[in-house]
Amino acid sequence: MTPSHHFGSPKLTRSSRRQKCMLYGKLNTLFLISTAPESAPLKRSKSLFSPNRIDKVNMQQSVHHSCIGMLLLAFTSVTFAGSETPSGAADQSLSRFETALAEYVHKKDPAYRYDLRQTISGNGFTEYVIELVSQNFLTLADVDRTEWHHWLVVVKPDVIRHNTALVYVGGGSNRDDSPRGARDEFVSIAVTTGSVVAELRMVPNQPLRFAGENERRFEDSLIAYTWDKFYRTGDVRWPARMAMTKSVKAAMDALQEFIPVVSSGHTLADFVVTGASKRGWTTWTIAAVDQRVRAIIPLVIDMLNLVPSFKHHWRAYGFWAPAIDDYVDQNIMAWMGSPEELALHKVVEPYTHRQHLTLPKLIINATGDEFFLPTSSQFYFDKLLGEKHLRYVPNSRHNLSRTDALQTLLAYYHSVLSDRPRPRFEWSFEADGSILVECHETPVVATIWSAVNPTNRDFRVDSIGRSWTAEVVEPVTEGVYRAHVTLPEKGWKAFLVELTYSTPIDVPMKLTTAVRVLPNTLPHDYIAPKWPDEGFIRSKQQ
Repeated sequence: MTPSHHFGSPKLTRSSRRQKCMLYGKLNTLFLISTAPESAPLKRSKSLFSPNRIDKVNMQQSVHHSCIGMLLLAFTSVTFAGSETPSGAADQSLSRFETALAEYVHKKDPAYRYDLRQTISGNGFTEYVIELVSQNFLTLADVDRTEWHHWLVVVKPDVIRHNTALVYVGGGSNRDDSPRGARDEFVSIAVTTGSVVAELRMVPNQPLRFAGENERRFEDSLIAYTWDKFYRTGDVRWPARMAMTKSVKAAMDALQEFIPVVSSGHTLADFVVTGASKRGWTTWTIAAVDQRVRAIIPLVIDMLNLVPSFKHHWRAYGFWAPAIDDYVDQNIMAWMGSPEELALHKVVEPYTHRQHLTLPKLIINATGDEFFLPTSSQFYFDKLLGEKHLRYVPNSRHNLSRTDALQTLLAYYHSVLSDRPRPRFEWSFEADGSILVECHETPVVATIWSAVNPTNRDFRVDSIGRSWTAEVVEPVTEGVYRAHVTLPEKGWKAFLVELTYSTPIDVPMKLTTAVRVLPNTLPHDYIAPKWPDEGFIRSKQQ
């Protein structure tokens, strides 16, 4: 079906809108409403800018993590450290799932269409509210509504200086009325950078009621249900993340068709994609299958290489955090390490697609996340390919409210638009308990952030409040910093090094090392579950 274009919609003027919003404000409206454990030897990443060696470093000396690095390896198979691995024959049978995501996302869907619903004129910009239908998800025999409708809210500066646009993947309900316009944050980013900025809402479409159920499902409950259906059927149409990824592809298609019509032929060549939590996961997956994605900024989805990450979660807490109750209630944790779960990972787990994720990436996480531990990056960051940066935002919950995370997002996005090199530095966890940081470009300031929990290895804001404190660290020599902390008399201390860099737009770019926790002890044992017998692989083996 040819996309419909309605350009005769009412044109409104927003006279009360400030041209720029304060980027230092709250983000509540913008964000959310393995390798081996640290003690094991790790390979040293080969820095893109230090191509002299790949060293094998024992933890007695240091564990190295490159902030900008490339492992010159060809990953032809995927294993999950610490998980139960199916037999070689079973693993070989899973290979058919490796291309399922790309095939699903790029399959044409006759439901795709979009209509312009509203045009709003501002001072130096124009906003467009577009109703987008991205696809049909499943059939009416499976779910009560199959067409995925989205609001695509676009900000076009009067003077577009770039062929790259920012796409923010957002949430919302399919019951939501038409937006009154773009969020102030997105208007500010568009005007500041001279680029098109779009927010794709209602990813996933929700609520949905599945066949045989009385209640409608939202968010993680919806996703957990679709995972369970995949584990039992092997049908790749079921995981909601497939449709979530396809919705971003549809949004980029619509933007490339729409923007030239309203901007005298200006074309969009590529995109920087960002989103938070499950939309952060979607940020990874669209980049894995669509070459129009130039860079990504996934937010608060600190769980790549899921199996060892969640075993670590249990070993630290001794329980599953309440934030993931939807997955516990659906018995998803019982499938951990099973052949069915490994099949799902081959379909939608970003870590298994990392050979396709060599593009620039800034990973922004929260130290006090309700879902994920702040030490989770040890299971994936060192194995990511290509340019990569990390920021752990101190004193932040999963929603990143009351933080300056948006400043870092804007500074990074501007650097991509202007082809400016990002700061280069490397860090290592030293045998004396310190973090050693070696910078190629000297930061404006280096800061140690630290927090203590005297009773549990638990640094959620829900447990310790916003108790991280900062201390400026002076360089040992030019560009070299060593962060030492005093061990607590009891309990655990977490710390990181934050580097602040200036930018041409007077918005600081803050980047960090990974989080280190001392002592490096895990107080609980993880006991592997008995896998359910109803899996689509195991049921055939019995």
